[in-house]
Amino acid sequence: MDEKKNPLYFIIEHLPDVDLWGRIRVLFRWLFLGSFTGLVVGSIGAIFSKSIQIATEFRTTHDYIIFGLPVAGLLIVFLYRLCKDYEDKGTNLVIQSIQEGKNLPVTKAPLIFISTTLTHLFGGSTGRESAALQMGGSIGYNLGKLFKLKEGNVKIITMCGMSAAFSALFGTPMTASFMAMEIENVGVMYYSALVPCVVSALVAQGISELLGATGEQFAVNIVPEFTPYHAIFTGVLAILCAIVSVIFCDILKVSGKTYKKLLPNPYIRIFVGGCIVVALTYLSGTRYYNGAGMNVIEMAIKGEAPYFAFLLKIIFTALTLGAGYKGGEIVPALYIGATFGCLYSRLFGFDPALCAAIGMGALFCGVTNCPISSLFICFELFGFKGMPFYLLAVALSYTFSGYHSLYSSQKIMYSKFHNKFINRDTM
Repeated sequence: MDEKKNPLYFIIEHLPDVDLWGRIRVLFRWLFLGSFTGLVVGSIGAIFSKSIQIATEFRTTHDYIIFGLPVAGLLIVFLYRLCKDYEDKGTNLVIQSIQEGKNLPVTKAPLIFISTTLTHLFGGSTGRESAALQMGGSIGYNLGKLFKLKEGNVKIITMCGMSAAFSALFGTPMTASFMAMEIENVGVMYYSALVPCVVSALVAQGISELLGATGEQFAVNIVPEFTPYHAIFTGVLAILCAIVSVIFCDILKVSGKTYKKLLPNPYIRIFVGGCIVVALTYLSGTRYYNGAGMNVIEMAIKGEAPYFAFLLKIIFTALTLGAGYKGGEIVPALYIGATFGCLYSRLFGFDPALCAAIGMGALFCGVTNCPISSLFICFELFGFKGMPFYLLAVALSYTFSGYHSLYSSQKIMYSKFHNKFINRDTM
């Protein structure tokens, strides 16, 4: 038999020219590094989640503690200055680390852990997931330095840390995996980080659940058939949420700049900001706008949230973060989306749970410019039944929010409106 007619010979001759062993070696390296990062960050993330939970429970049962917010602010500023962190850039620094290789100091993780817990304990109006992105990114970056990885691989393990921390706190590994790859440059996805980010997110979620820190889930039981009528009501809500997301981003930035202009000294700035938040809390007559506000999100799902809760949350969050308190903007965005969706359902007679879910997904997309992650977070928080509603809402919010973002370091690589490379800064 002619050797060239042998089927085995034909297969060998036509095998693609790939370095198979090289790929297996890289796979095992990232399986190890992703798992290790997920284990470390997931454990710390679970402890962080429990600390926020304990702080929140203590605050709700000891109402007077809110008067300590201005003093807690002084301690936060002192801690940052003690670690020579004079101009905290928050999540923007993590984004810059992935874009440009900026250094993420090892002190960033404990600083954000302690300061966010203090902010929640004393009633500052912030979230926790953006803080987790900072904490996880810092740990991942320094693990990369510890393992002496090349610069490109340090960026990947930084994304692993972000995925792990977000997944540990929120219990959404799918969202966490893609958000870490999607958030830096809009229109460009770092798919080289796909396997390590997925592994770190899954490991972190498992460790977090093992340590008793469970994620969030909300019941959306009534999902009508997706008809043209329902598409219109979803589209209108999504566009309105995009407008609210722009307002939220702009007010946060204006608040920070105004504080710094009027009160250049960080100690005075955070003390005065704390006093303002305390005063507004007592003027509002409720504690709905302090802390993360997960209880209000649950009220919105049931159709029971106050009418203007979304607007007051914007104000409280802007005054808290602008003054220098630490935490995140993502849960406030979900809160604003849920309560705005609840208001929309009351005005037009739609199911509040579905409207709140649509609002959360649309606001999340509008402030982060992460449409894939926004769609995934809807699936993980509310289930797949409402898929057409979430899909349309995320698409419209992504378009109508324009080039605004919570993160000034985020780059828009490709236009939202044309098939065109633009590489511009967000607004």
